[in-house]
Amino acid sequence: MFDYLESIDRSIVLAVNGWNSPFLDQFFWIVTKTITWIPFYCLLLYFIWKNYGFKTTLIFLGMALLMVVIVDSTTTMLFKDTIQRYRPSHNLLLENKLHFYHKNNGELYVGGKYGFFSSHASNNAAVALLSWFFLRKIYPQLKWILIFTVALISLSRIYLSVHYLSDILCGIIWGCLWAFVFWKGYNRFFQIRNEV
Repeated sequence: MFDYLESIDRSIVLAVNGWNSPFLDQFFWIVTKTITWIPFYCLLLYFIWKNYGFKTTLIFLGMALLMVVIVDSTTTMLFKDTIQRYRPSHNLLLENKLHFYHKNNGELYVGGKYGFFSSHASNNAAVALLSWFFLRKIYPQLKWILIFTVALISLSRIYLSVHYLSDILCGIIWGCLWAFVFWKGYNRFFQIRNEV
């Protein structure tokens, strides 16, 4: 069963990476960079500030930063370093079949050695879902934009051959779990404070 799922993972990476072209190389390289999404996250902060005020915006920002630190560190220490599943780019069965992005310094982008599961997917899913919890009643259609951004970033990781689909899906689940924990904690803490 595991071998069958592994073969599906490999087939998906080879198929998506097989779309490669100079345009898509640059497009997905831009998509995968965190700095690309800073204006988008600033826009989410603006929406929260506009509807909830400065105090709640600071609380959200603090929660989001702490959550990303926790999600990112647990992804690496609990999973990547423990499970030690090689990225597609470090898989000896795949590396000669894959196309790699050439960075400006001439080096190939292959990511770190281990990839289970995706920090990009978990971090972006966590922030997206936490943002959705705050803004869902005000901007109900925002969910589609958030889903699209997480999906696009996740696709970039597969295209660049640094993650399997299962790395992505597990990362999204992990990020969403932490967003739910932080949202429940936020509601519980401030509900108690309001009752005092």
